[in-house]
Amino acid sequence: MSGGGESVKVAVRVRPFNSREKERGAKVIISMDGALTKIQNPETPKEDPKSFTFDYSYWSHDNFTEDSEGNLVADPGSNYASQRIVFQDLGQGVLDNAFKGFNCSLFAYGQTGSGKSYSMVGYGPNKGIVPITCDELFKTMAAAKQEVKYQVTFSMLEIYNEQVRDLLEKVNPKGGLVVRQNPKLGLFYVVNLKSVAVGSYAEIEKRIAEGTANRTVASTNMNATSSRAHTVVTIVFDQISKNESGQETKKSSVINLVDLAGSERADSTGATGDRLKEGANINKSLSALGNVISALADLSMGKKKIMVPYRDSVLTKLLQNALGGNSKTVMIAALSPADINYDETLGTLRYADRAKKIKNKAVVNENPMDKLIRELREENDKLKKSLTGGMMPENVGMSQEDIDKMKKEMEEEIRAQLMANQKAISDMDWDQKLEQQRAEDVSENNERDLTASRKKKEPHLLNLNEDPQLSGVVCHFLGSSETTFGRKDADPQPTITLNGLSIQKKHAIVSNSDGEVEIKPGSPGAKIKVNGIPLVNSKVLENLDRILFGSNHMYVYHNPAKADVPEGTPATIDWEFAQKEIAHAKGYQTAGSGLSKEQQRVQDQILELLPMVNEVNAVSEELNKHRSFEIVLISGAAQEGKDKETEVMVKMKNLLNENTWVWGRGKFINRRYLIQELYQRFIDGEDVSDVKDNDDPFWEPAEDVLIGTAHAFLQSLGYSLDFDDNITVTDFKGTDEGKLYITIKPCTQDGKPYTDEEYVDDPSELLGKPYHIKIGVINGDVHKARYSKGLMVKYRFYEETEYTETPMLTGTLSPEWNHNRIVSIPVVTQEVLDYFETGSITYSLYGHQENTAVDTKRKNLTTKELRQLENMQEASAKPILNKKMSVSFGPNGEDETTHLKSELVLLQKQYDRLRKKERRMQDICEEWEKKPVEDQQFLPFYRKVHAVAFSSGSRLKSRVQMVNKIVKGAQESSAAAAANGNGNAAAGAGGGDTPKGKAEGSKACLVM
Repeated sequence: MSGGGESVKVAVRVRPFNSREKERGAKVIISMDGALTKIQNPETPKEDPKSFTFDYSYWSHDNFTEDSEGNLVADPGSNYASQRIVFQDLGQGVLDNAFKGFNCSLFAYGQTGSGKSYSMVGYGPNKGIVPITCDELFKTMAAAKQEVKYQVTFSMLEIYNEQVRDLLEKVNPKGGLVVRQNPKLGLFYVVNLKSVAVGSYAEIEKRIAEGTANRTVASTNMNATSSRAHTVVTIVFDQISKNESGQETKKSSVINLVDLAGSERADSTGATGDRLKEGANINKSLSALGNVISALADLSMGKKKIMVPYRDSVLTKLLQNALGGNSKTVMIAALSPADINYDETLGTLRYADRAKKIKNKAVVNENPMDKLIRELREENDKLKKSLTGGMMPENVGMSQEDIDKMKKEMEEEIRAQLMANQKAISDMDWDQKLEQQRAEDVSENNERDLTASRKKKEPHLLNLNEDPQLSGVVCHFLGSSETTFGRKDADPQPTITLNGLSIQKKHAIVSNSDGEVEIKPGSPGAKIKVNGIPLVNSKVLENLDRILFGSNHMYVYHNPAKADVPEGTPATIDWEFAQKEIAHAKGYQTAGSGLSKEQQRVQDQILELLPMVNEVNAVSEELNKHRSFEIVLISGAAQEGKDKETEVMVKMKNLLNENTWVWGRGKFINRRYLIQELYQRFIDGEDVSDVKDNDDPFWEPAEDVLIGTAHAFLQSLGYSLDFDDNITVTDFKGTDEGKLYITIKPCTQDGKPYTDEEYVDDPSELLGKPYHIKIGVINGDVHKARYSKGLMVKYRFYEETEYTETPMLTGTLSPEWNHNRIVSIPVVTQEVLDYFETGSITYSLYGHQENTAVDTKRKNLTTKELRQLENMQEASAKPILNKKMSVSFGPNGEDETTHLKSELVLLQKQYDRLRKKERRMQDICEEWEKKPVEDQQFLPFYRKVHAVAFSSGSRLKSRVQMVNKIVKGAQESSAAAAANGNGNAAAGAGGGDTPKGKAEGSKACLVM
């Protein structure tokens, strides 16, 4: 491909801050100058930003205003890129190339929430590239020459989890539509994909709305994640005219408009280490697309022997022509401007940078009409002959079973190709197809008008979806006296049918009495939440109330007759608000202001994971997998590795034997996708009850589990004092799990304990000296009997990178480890003293788990019953500390208690040391006082008092200063007496031969 062709045109576009980013006080990391885009790493602001050059760099972050019609327009003199500017640069080129007969493709790429859909589809009056292109297409056709006949057909599909869904059909076959390869052209196509004739932009707009509605219902019923789906709109644009010889020719252009799934991946969030990491189909298409783009870029750069892996995913199969063949291709990469999205935005820029290296060779698709029809009929004749056996394989060492299997596969391929060819021939009569389509649309148009009219009068529910495009497209009216919600297999049938997770046959009853609408559960245990709070009894609904049926049917209640809303309700309800409300009701902190960067990150991840955890619990109940899941916060100190931050993780529990596992966020998200796949197979009718353990996303081999952590604070080391205590082990909820008896003792290099003389009053006295500590984990007591299979403790000190482990002791809940080790610090620095003052040793208590026999009583209970039982037990247990978890990152209650306790122990030991010193000094004074006057020597007395006092605390130092004054006075008196001849030199030197000296000495003893 090198040396020729036209490069893929690549544009990037940065959006404004969203509400969450504004709330977080996010900083802009993107800058643009012409075609140049720069991104600044917020962690290294002094480094030069990374630079990328594209065909277009669109600044749509700020410097715009909203006009009276709601259009966003650039401020005078600003570089703001509006929707119309983007269309003129990109969409107009697609349109021009379509009229020339070239195939065209437009991709939108970027992480979820980066603005892909806004650029492609737009919102309100700010229409995106797709609707503007379609509108301009029909305007250009209307103004063109009359001798050219135009035909436009439209199709819309979605690829989710490697399955193709036709979005113009309400019902799709189980497992999705089949993708096959045309043997003649080598291209892939979707079997039985509906394509409709459209004669105006309004009809295309209607089809897009129809496809969006079908996509919404399907994603809710299938428990799908809309942000992980690719949407492909295909417009086939034919121009039929007569050439100079009067022969009818058709110039055909296939326009692919592709809104790719969110580019964030589970493995980028830390899914490393998961045994099922590569199993999820959910990311397969985007990964394959990246590999295809890289391979095509290498080919375009002149590299040889490059295999382009089109066959690796459904998406790359269908877009083979658009990516590396006969197509004029444009990619628009959507960027978040916020520092909190740096990694994903940088990944998007690098992806787009690779794509611009691809070169395609597009040709005009023009053929005589009669030739096209003749070739299709000839090919059909050949295919029919093949079915009679003329092209079936002969026995070439194959078993009869293999031959029969091959025959069946070939027959299926041939029949599919026959049908595709026949469909292509029938599509030639486009006028008849359009007329038939419009006749079918009449009743649908009337129904749509009626729905719009009823919305203005009757109370109703409108759906809420994480994708704004999919919100508000499903409407259920509540005008009748009683409206029932439930599954389709209920008897009698409910008024409104809901499918999916945690939906009961008789799920909810909504009554309407003179305009007062009330909701109540239809069956005991039916999961319904109103404004985030579980519904137990009946409740009168108020305008804009949020209602969640089951796990993922979220609606907003609208009552045009009573339009007032409760105080505190925002004017616009979006998905994020509803999720925050649910999180708040569960006890999580959801306020956005005043949080540190780490707290913001953790809060965002909790809000992200909470609906996923609810969903996975619902799947576990429905498939009866005997597993429960909950969000846990693991402090950095409790994690292996250095400089860790608090992590949001998910704990999985086996409800039969109580084994637990803690998964990182990335691993859980990956498993959640696999669980969705398993559930999809289940609702497709497959028996998934006998899935092998190694293929089961709910299964995990038994592994050692973190029971809890305990902390020993180190202030005593700054004073060369011992510390020993029974410290409390608490789990992530603050529940008391047991005790550890630990010791931390300053010692000599060979482990001998310090004497009282090594005690220091000021930690700075340790600076520049070597220091040795003996750390002991002596024994423990653990409450829960299931941990008797094995117990061990891990810890590390100061800058150690490796953890020290005690032996794993089995068969006891009171292990006697008697573990001791000496840690040596070559030179004490201020950093070491700071660590002593504010640091701690975190002891992590681990329990050994085994796949033990299951309690038969528990095995007879369903997953739902076991989870209800567990919730009741937790509620009655009333943990000592916070029952509700919040995003707070100071020491928790237990840590604070431990810290205060360690300080109390330190003060007590300091006090004990000082008392000993004081007692020793009083003994010295008493010994001196009891001596005969002639033996009371001041210098020996002074040296003893000084040695004791200056190895102790400030209290003694202040007292010894008084002693010094007394001693000094005694010496002066002795010197004076010697000068007067009243004593000898020796007595004067001792200062104790006179009655005055004795009296002063007695006073010195009294002040003690």
